[in-house]
Amino acid sequence: MAPEDMIQPGTLPPDGGAQTGLMATTLDSRYTQTSGRVFLNGTQALVRLMLDQARRDAAAGLSTGGMASGYRGSPLAALDQELWRANRHLDAHAIEFIPAVNEDMAATIIAGTQQAEGQPATTVDGVFSLWYGKGPGVDRSIDAIKHGNAYGSSPHGGVLMVAGDDHGCVSSTIAHQSELSLMSASVPVIHPASIADILSFGMFGFALSRYSGLWAGFKTASELIEAGQTVDLPSPPTFVLPPLSDMADGLHVRWPDAPGLHLEDRMQAKLAAAGKFAAANPIDRVICGTKQARLGIITVGKAHGDLMEALRLMGMDAAACRQDGVDIYKIGLVWPVEETGAMAFMEDKAEILVVEEKRGIVEEQIRAIATRMGSRAPTRITGKTGATNMPFVPTAGELAPTALIPLVAERLDAHCDGADFGGRAAALTATQHRANMPPFSQRTPHFCSGCPHNTSTRVPEGSEALAGIGCHFMATIMDRNTKYICQMGGEGANWVGTSRFNGNKHIFQNIGDGTWFHSGSMAIRQAVAANTAITFKLLFNDAVAMTGGQAVDGEISPASIAHICAAEGVRRIALVSDDITAVARGDYPALTSFHDRAEMDSLQRDLREFSDVSVLIYLQTCAAEKRRRRKRGTLVDPARHVVINEAVCEGCGDCSIASNCLSVEPLETPLGRKRRINLSSCNKDFTCLDGFCPSFVTVEGERLTRDAVMPDFSAAIAALPAPAPETVDAPYDILVTGVGGTGVVTVGAVLSMAAHLDGTATSLLNFSGLAQKFGAVMSFVRLAADPDQLHQTRIASGAADALIGCDAVVSASPTAMATYKQGTRAVINLAEMTTGEIIGKRDLDLQIDDRLTAIAAATGSRTIEGFNANYVAEAVLGDVVYANIMMLGAAWQQGGVPVSLEAIYRAIELNGVKPDMNRLAFMVGRLMIASPEAVTDALVPASTDNPVPQDYSQILAHRESLLAAYQNAAYAALYRARMDDFAARCDDETLRCIVARQLYRVMAYKDEYEVARLHARAGFAGTLASRFAPGYRVVNHMVVPFLTRKTDARGRPQKTPMRFIRHLFPLLARGKVLRGTRFDPFGMQHDRKAERALIDWYLGLMADFDPQADRAAWHDILGAAADIRGFGPVKMAAMEKVQASVARQRAALGQA
Repeated sequence: MAPEDMIQPGTLPPDGGAQTGLMATTLDSRYTQTSGRVFLNGTQALVRLMLDQARRDAAAGLSTGGMASGYRGSPLAALDQELWRANRHLDAHAIEFIPAVNEDMAATIIAGTQQAEGQPATTVDGVFSLWYGKGPGVDRSIDAIKHGNAYGSSPHGGVLMVAGDDHGCVSSTIAHQSELSLMSASVPVIHPASIADILSFGMFGFALSRYSGLWAGFKTASELIEAGQTVDLPSPPTFVLPPLSDMADGLHVRWPDAPGLHLEDRMQAKLAAAGKFAAANPIDRVICGTKQARLGIITVGKAHGDLMEALRLMGMDAAACRQDGVDIYKIGLVWPVEETGAMAFMEDKAEILVVEEKRGIVEEQIRAIATRMGSRAPTRITGKTGATNMPFVPTAGELAPTALIPLVAERLDAHCDGADFGGRAAALTATQHRANMPPFSQRTPHFCSGCPHNTSTRVPEGSEALAGIGCHFMATIMDRNTKYICQMGGEGANWVGTSRFNGNKHIFQNIGDGTWFHSGSMAIRQAVAANTAITFKLLFNDAVAMTGGQAVDGEISPASIAHICAAEGVRRIALVSDDITAVARGDYPALTSFHDRAEMDSLQRDLREFSDVSVLIYLQTCAAEKRRRRKRGTLVDPARHVVINEAVCEGCGDCSIASNCLSVEPLETPLGRKRRINLSSCNKDFTCLDGFCPSFVTVEGERLTRDAVMPDFSAAIAALPAPAPETVDAPYDILVTGVGGTGVVTVGAVLSMAAHLDGTATSLLNFSGLAQKFGAVMSFVRLAADPDQLHQTRIASGAADALIGCDAVVSASPTAMATYKQGTRAVINLAEMTTGEIIGKRDLDLQIDDRLTAIAAATGSRTIEGFNANYVAEAVLGDVVYANIMMLGAAWQQGGVPVSLEAIYRAIELNGVKPDMNRLAFMVGRLMIASPEAVTDALVPASTDNPVPQDYSQILAHRESLLAAYQNAAYAALYRARMDDFAARCDDETLRCIVARQLYRVMAYKDEYEVARLHARAGFAGTLASRFAPGYRVVNHMVVPFLTRKTDARGRPQKTPMRFIRHLFPLLARGKVLRGTRFDPFGMQHDRKAERALIDWYLGLMADFDPQADRAAWHDILGAAADIRGFGPVKMAAMEKVQASVARQRAALGQA
């Protein structure tokens, strides 16, 4: 039954019920709703802030316009996309959005908007403007910011400078703290602590800017701007405008206004005005409000949430704080700190503890303010230094509730007799050691499947490359001889300095097209001016892939880049493409050479001999962007697919080395590990075909849809029992783990939106960064009865109530393990999703069972509930992308997700991506927990195949039958005879099994006859027929003996696509009777001679086996043949390496 028959669009499955009791909301509500509760993430809050400011101005009778301009970069990477999505809302309020070439251009654009007010041609009363940029973007723009702030904002405009800081250096080259740069430009700094603060503090910032003539800084951190939260919308604010002291020429932008020292005087007046405005309209807040407090804690930004969560975990709510003499002061304006409120809070307290991340910006001011308080000053101030003048609150890294608990407990115990906060802290932090155990390999970021960088970032043997900003930076964590990093736009300029002291040695420099357009072109200009021997590999992938696939903000093309480089003195330019025939060569400078990507190695060897600057433009569209365009229908999706015949595959891994692609996945078979292509994640780059292996075919035709073969689960779904979910009173924390690029963040998005629709307060934080590229992704979903209970968006150590493990590897990572506690409910996808390590470790063991054991121990479970969701999703719905929503359904059925079914269906609908299929995936996930046989019985027909051989006798019989089919009964009998002789001398069952497998391997070498036989088997044809629609065509990719003359980039015979050779396979397969005889036309090839000699070599090892010698050593010696895999040069190289290794091992045993 097709999914649309099972679940009609807009309706629920039988047990769904009516959608009653849900909040009435649409995706537009976040921008159009003016009161009540909405769910917003940080970037959406910034967009709403602009709309709220426009609405406030209109209510005041002003006809203002708005402007947003900046440059993307995490944590503000998605702001431009959200502004584009909200375009019709912005247009309705005369708000313009100009994505800038770089951050300093954006700051200059913003300055221009303030100059517009009062000019005769201006059509609005003023322009309120929002600049945005990553922390390093603030640093690079400081000159433009100083100029804009010095000359000022306009009375009806105002500037809010949104700085995105990455305190944890999660997706940055260095951690940053923008307050210091903004302060150097005399820009006041506002630091919101929540999504709600973004709305209210942002309005404060615009009003402050209008009043004082200053630009207002607005610091946002990753855990705020990348999070989502339930927000109770505030009422429109009313600001008090105190009279200004005498400033004859005013505080705002004007002309004429020539440079001079009068700007310094005006700046002092502006800062004084900002202080007056802040005192009249305070955003700093006293939390508990007890005059008898002995300990006062001052908090800032994200650290406020960390502190409040730490107190909650220690049992210190507002009432307990008041009872124990503790009060809290949350500061919003971090520079300059508003003194009146700060003094009032600190007055007569025994101690002030300042809690803030990074350098103590507020603490330094608090200490200065205290010196002016006389006898009313607090007795002690602690923060970055403690009571004993030793380091206390960390300056480096990020704070977290569990890190603050022992620090806060120490200061509480100093002022609260008999409470034993130290004991509470010890109990709460006792389980943190789990974060470092056990020592499993971890999931690290990797290039997307089909990513151009898989090919473009390789360098020839003996060469090195320098890294740059962008996805291609990941070449530094791969075996690519790529090193060092610099700021965005500086790529290559560092080598100008290095090369003067190494004889002008050549190097390659990777640089993206977005970086080139941002500022990187200047580095090329500098290298030309210095006559540096460097090849800039300009990676033109038609998208700013690192931040979400945005287009470069301007007109740019490979041809225009080539012309600019040529005009600036570059004398050697090469254009490389995956489709070189489509390149219009006449558009390029005459000095440009053109190359297919297969020529990359030879071309780079040529370029490294060039003694000056050269530019290699690598043209291939970003794989992730291709996928997006194909889904949108703006790019043709070629009906061509790669399939591996697992029977032919040797599991050598050469295809993985050739492609660097994780859609080439391991496949466990009775004959060992092979490879398969994950057609769901494959982006059709086809470089895996470059692996030296005849197992690859391309299938031309459409994949078979699931509609015609969909099992009917309707009866099983109707019979599903309703679970008994937890009650949400205190915060309830759900951890979702998964793999970047698989859609796992959708689970958190659906879950948090569903909770919001139920009226439950919720927050969502996705930890991704580089993880979007096959790395570890974690979503922290927190639920509570009231938004005020959710102090922070991260799940604290030992606080997770439920785990939705969409990947077992990430679920057993140190970060995830640290959140578990005894009683955490867990459901885990048992699919083995490989990691980037498999490129270099073809037999990588992910130790899934060991990971599950560790998780069970951490959660106090006897067993971990789970299933292979990838397999079920592909078998039922035809795409593994549904596995994640399937896991959400499983967790809901388990009772670990306290959200209504109606809300989940509505959230899936609001998500807008194939809602019917995702609802079905959710239901199948429920079935896999409550009634798994309803699914598995429908998917796995009764098998007539023999079971996978386990013990020696089974292995022997299995391999003997295979050899009879490979050659004949006599050949199989020879195998058994040799094994019987060996078994008579060996009583080690494990070693017998090893030898039975390896003797078969060397005897069943895959020559032309065997490859033809395996391709001609009905089983492979049946596999293709079950996956592709009728009418498909098969193309084999092989080396033709005696005829192939061309070589590939690695100097090996080049494979040829052949459409009709499969018709010859049955005939060629019958030629096996000639194998090894003098009539064998293929037998005289070097490879075949070596393979026959390998049989004798291995039989010799068996004969030399000494039962009395070191048994472990003989396990290694006789098992070494397992590493002799592959075809042609791959197998010959492996053979040479293994035989040399065995010779050394035998020598160590005293054997010749």
